[in-house]
Amino acid sequence: MKLDRKKHWETVYETKSPDQVSWTQESPKTSLEFIHSFGLNKSAKIIDIGGGDSKLIDYLLDEGFENVTVLDISAKSLEKAKGRLGEKANKVNWIVSDITEFETNMTFDVWHDRATFHFLTTPEQITKYIKTARKSVNGFLTIGTFSKNGPEKCSGLEIKQYNEDELTLKLKNGFDKIKCVTEDHLTPFDTTQSFLFCSFKRQLN
Repeated sequence: MKLDRKKHWETVYETKSPDQVSWTQESPKTSLEFIHSFGLNKSAKIIDIGGGDSKLIDYLLDEGFENVTVLDISAKSLEKAKGRLGEKANKVNWIVSDITEFETNMTFDVWHDRATFHFLTTPEQITKYIKTARKSVNGFLTIGTFSKNGPEKCSGLEIKQYNEDELTLKLKNGFDKIKCVTEDHLTPFDTTQSFLFCSFKRQLN
């Protein structure tokens, strides 16, 4: 299954352009608003989980953030992002990994995830993700998932929808909720997808 997941995403990024996938955003407005709300300095360590070739990284670099990491299961997606960024790509730490297999000794001030968590549909995957986040985050975490009004599938895969209470409950062992917002994402196909975005602060041990 793990190999299949990687193969699935490599195929998606090899065969589709940004205007052919539903998650493409020209401006990651909500993600940026959450990151700005944490009041970080430009040396803050930020990781974008499942960042693929999202443009969030472009905006963070343009704003002067110096310690940014992008993790994705698909090497092809990161190649696309590097190609788009050109020389700027050298300022980014790129990691090819399934988040459920990610092992690191690094810690991050911000863990950002737009639309990776909702692809984890088994208790084992979810537990592993949260365990890694608890170990790796020493500041803030922000997650965007499909809401209860959102799609039930994405890119041909089953997903798990969340409401505010469910997401807060999943993360209660390690994270305190700051706030949640819902957002209708307009896809390149002129359809809307309902997202739930929540920010959390790492609990002090």
